[in-house]
Amino acid sequence: MSENELGSFLRTRREAVTPAEAGLPTGARRRTPGLRRSEVATLAGISVEYLTRLEQGRDRNPSPSVLGSLADTLRLTVEERVHLRRLQKAGSGADDPCCSAAPPPALSVRPTVRALVDRLEPTPAVLLNRLSDVLTYTTAYERLARPLGLLDGERPNLLRFVFTDERARTVFPEWDRVADEQIAHLRNESPMIDPHVVQFVDELTVLAGAPFADRVEAVPGLPRRSGVERLAHPEVGALRLSYETLALPDVDGQRLLVHLPADDATSAALDQLNGRQPGGLRAVSG
Repeated sequence: MSENELGSFLRTRREAVTPAEAGLPTGARRRTPGLRRSEVATLAGISVEYLTRLEQGRDRNPSPSVLGSLADTLRLTVEERVHLRRLQKAGSGADDPCCSAAPPPALSVRPTVRALVDRLEPTPAVLLNRLSDVLTYTTAYERLARPLGLLDGERPNLLRFVFTDERARTVFPEWDRVADEQIAHLRNESPMIDPHVVQFVDELTVLAGAPFADRVEAVPGLPRRSGVERLAHPEVGALRLSYETLALPDVDGQRLLVHLPADDATSAALDQLNGRQPGGLRAVSG
């Protein structure tokens, strides 16, 4: 591994993006393959001098917002954004920002809470922590969410899925509203100076870029605790789900998200997913 992996990666990706892909006019012959440094700097909102220092390895600790802007400009895939973040951390030698002063988000589930979730069958219900990690869920929720990709990976996370999985914009027809709601929950459940939140925000700023970073920086609103959510399910089609969010006040930031069909068509679709006779879940208006 070279001493300037971050700079080499940025330069290689800059040379791989054409002006047309970046929305720039194509003019006379260019001596530089791909984009010029000045073009990338302008599009990313940084100086040419700073981009030069990054590419030459004279600065190895760009902020998450700078990395996010560069990732957007260079049209990086999610996998490339993950790689970029790893290179930045390796190059800067930065320690994990989490510290013992703030407890990490709870990953365990109290036995009585797990029993309560089990009693909710055949209702789709999921327990989340303050960073929206998925902790436990009903079988009905698994049958609803797994085909969407929401439960993929060793540590599924609802917020990360919304902002970094390309399937999310198809799954959620009202993606912008869902994205706003996820940020509202994040800001409401924990102070933004919590080191665990800082680390998570830094990660998603790089992985998701402006759609995430701009929402984090905006004036926060309170999350909605109930409403109706639309889903485009790959197996049973369009769904309208009424939802209720129930906070567990004596557990650090845990909340129970419960879904019920908002119309008869959704009721029938959930019964189909669960392999039940029609009428297992009755429609509840939002």
